[in-house]
Amino acid sequence: MHPTLERLRGGLIVSCQAQPHSPVYGGKFMAAFARCAELGGAAAIRANGARDVRAVRGAVSLPIIGINKRRGTRYPVYITPTLASARQVVRAGAEIVALDATRRPRQGGLAPEVLIQRIRQELGVLVMADIDTVEAALAAEAAGAALIATTLAGYTEDRPRTTGADLALVRELAARLRVPVICEGRLATPDDVRAAFDVGAYAVVVGTAITNPTAITRAFAAALPKG
Repeated sequence: MHPTLERLRGGLIVSCQAQPHSPVYGGKFMAAFARCAELGGAAAIRANGARDVRAVRGAVSLPIIGINKRRGTRYPVYITPTLASARQVVRAGAEIVALDATRRPRQGGLAPEVLIQRIRQELGVLVMADIDTVEAALAAEAAGAALIATTLAGYTEDRPRTTGADLALVRELAARLRVPVICEGRLATPDDVRAAFDVGAYAVVVGTAITNPTAITRAFAAALPKG
């Protein structure tokens, strides 16, 4: 197995991202979050955009899973939709590129399988496929994805959204795929993480519950007595 994948085995991948309206938006803050994650025992970092990937690369020695969100009104796919968007985060220091591998239309018109193959061949990095269904996962694995993540399960019309992580999907993928399965999406507590490993996850990704101070504060504030 690839040495980078071995570093992820049984590990916690911390997603360091922020929306433009957040007080912690920017490479400086994401690098600080990443350094905190490394000190806390994270196995890798997931970061968005060349600027943040570059800042994180300068702050930690952990593997970086780079994504490049390109939102628009015409296409529903925005997580690393093109080869050019993947190239930007690779040049910034990402060892792995994650991309939307659902069957939805995307900028440039490349099928996800073709994009996976081109990233591997032309950029020389590992690919993590963010999927929503078993069928998408199988297609991505066949195309050469090194990792399959449940990132988009429940966020498309092809699979109902579960209250927490989609553990049923993780279990099925772990039984059917040869490549590692990453549980990502709606992991809020250490118990959620343990549950993901119990059903066969190779590693987990946690973002909001660790690196979104506003959301964390809001969750505690919701527990306060009313009135």
